[in-house]
Amino acid sequence: MKAVVFDEELKLVSDYEKPVPKPGEVLIKTRMSGICNTDLEITKGYMGYKGVLGHEFVGDVVEAGDECDFQWVGKRVVGEINCGCDDDEWCAKHLERHCPNRQTLGIWKKDGCFSEYFTLPVKNLLEVPDTLSDEEATFVEPVAAAMEITEQLHIKPADKVALLGDGKLGLCIALVLNALNVDLVHIGKHQNKLEISRRAGVKTKMLQDLRPEDNKTFDIVIEATGSTGGFETSLNLTKPRGVLVLKSTIAAKEGLNLAPVVVDEITVLGSRCGQFAPALRLMGSKKLDIKPLVSEIYPVDKALEAFEKNKQKDILKILLKF
Repeated sequence: MKAVVFDEELKLVSDYEKPVPKPGEVLIKTRMSGICNTDLEITKGYMGYKGVLGHEFVGDVVEAGDECDFQWVGKRVVGEINCGCDDDEWCAKHLERHCPNRQTLGIWKKDGCFSEYFTLPVKNLLEVPDTLSDEEATFVEPVAAAMEITEQLHIKPADKVALLGDGKLGLCIALVLNALNVDLVHIGKHQNKLEISRRAGVKTKMLQDLRPEDNKTFDIVIEATGSTGGFETSLNLTKPRGVLVLKSTIAAKEGLNLAPVVVDEITVLGSRCGQFAPALRLMGSKKLDIKPLVSEIYPVDKALEAFEKNKQKDILKILLKF
């Protein structure tokens, strides 16, 4: 089968072995997948992963490993990407993302969805409603990650919220929080990207237009730039006893001034993966229009070209069609 594989180098192969579902798993035929920045980081050595890439997908169940799971065959599905061991406290709490023995689709110890076929446990699956297109359904994973903020943190109606970062992640968070009626200001460097938020009804502001009087005026600030400068600006904007949500990883090993965290008694909250079921409900309600985030759709035969395109700064989401 065709697959996009990373093993020291990124390559498209046509003879990758088709997987066989184990008991409790299904075989999924990929319809569409989305390229994520995590996929690009893996090609730079992140996680030391080797294998088929990809974790954002929509596909059809074509085979079940157990007879009792045959009811899934023929259904269009998305699926949670973390596969826990089912034998620890994290899995018991349905927090497989923190299971120390987990596998993660296309990221850690499990071949991903940039292939014609792949497997996932039945317990990870959710059926996609007919109201969602393949393009929309491919965004369930990043939408779930955005909604994770509201699972971890109660945003009160009167809270003033700022979001820094206008890349794929930042825009997805902006659209999700706007659909949830959060009082949000989206701050970024690129007017054309912020325009997507503005058209959805989100208040926007260019980073260069921030003034000293903006500092310490937001109850909650969400950092989605992944940069040291973005972190420092986010910290400056957060009120004393406010909450700073870190939605992207910052690789800096030194140079971060954390004194304001102590002086202003700021709560720093890390936020990563989210639950798919609430994301599907929100997307199915049609309160969230995610389609403006799609830059281009490539056939899988042009996957390597799609990866190169995805590196361009003005590009948002690139999808692969199988």
